[in-house]
Amino acid sequence: METSLTDIFPESYRMYFRTAQGRAEQVSEIRLRIGGPAILMEGCREVFLREDGAYTEHMEQAWRPDRQALGEIVSHLCQYSLYAYEDELRQGYITIEGGHRVGIVGQAVQESANSIRTIKHISALNIRVAHQILGAATPVLPYVYRRGSMRNTLIVSPPGCGKTTLLRDLVRQISSGNTYGPARTVGVVDERSEIAGCYMGQPQNDLGPRSDVLDACPKALGMMMLLRSMSPAVLAVDELGSGEEIRAVRMAASCGVSLVATIHGMDMQDVQGKPGMGALLSEGIFTCVLVLKRDRQGRCRVAQVLHRRQAGGVWEEVAGDGQAGGF
Repeated sequence: METSLTDIFPESYRMYFRTAQGRAEQVSEIRLRIGGPAILMEGCREVFLREDGAYTEHMEQAWRPDRQALGEIVSHLCQYSLYAYEDELRQGYITIEGGHRVGIVGQAVQESANSIRTIKHISALNIRVAHQILGAATPVLPYVYRRGSMRNTLIVSPPGCGKTTLLRDLVRQISSGNTYGPARTVGVVDERSEIAGCYMGQPQNDLGPRSDVLDACPKALGMMMLLRSMSPAVLAVDELGSGEEIRAVRMAASCGVSLVATIHGMDMQDVQGKPGMGALLSEGIFTCVLVLKRDRQGRCRVAQVLHRRQAGGVWEEVAGDGQAGGF
């Protein structure tokens, strides 16, 4: 669902983003800090925003929002009801219409030793502008499928290299059906509201006609809930990490469900060294690994594709740098 970039902001501040609106497809992040320079990211390129909305390379010329400006922007983002967004604020972010995710920091108000009730005196925002790239997963489909069946696939990527973008389009194409395999029901556990970009429970991104999204739910719990309630043929999760999540993946695999997941990592060796992941990979639960990088122009690319041989459990490279495309 399309939302104008300037619509993210109150009307009185939209002029600050007039240049950014014209380049909305390139803008990935907008960072606003009280008293700090307004910063935009376009891929790997950092620019500053002037008060007239123009870009500048000079930090001293940048617009510096004050507390009132940031407060008005936050109120607008929360539809002038911070209370309604309290559950999301305690996680440190909110998801707004269009699937854009807004990271929020300030003074944390603790509910207990291990939980936050809310954040007050908000001091900085990181607006991650949602971009769905339809077709991003098309070049990797020949590696993800084998004779019409889907390989359990793990996407390995450093932060900001497109793992969620690739996962999102892979879910869409699995759900819709494609040249390499039939349409399948996909259960998506979207703990941080990044895959589907749900707003008020409704996905803002296209995940295909056969995808069921469990939004804002812990991954380990969500995988078990979907297995019990929605009978998915495929489970999709973003950013595996904890022992509970790895155990849930193992259980899902034992139920005969196909898997597609992402994990932070620089390469295969890095991932194999993470607690629990080495065992998961050696057991053959995942049989396809896609390693992502960014090129010098800031474009995401598939740097390596690895398949696990059934005989001996050896991993072999089946596609090298750039052979499986980029986006």
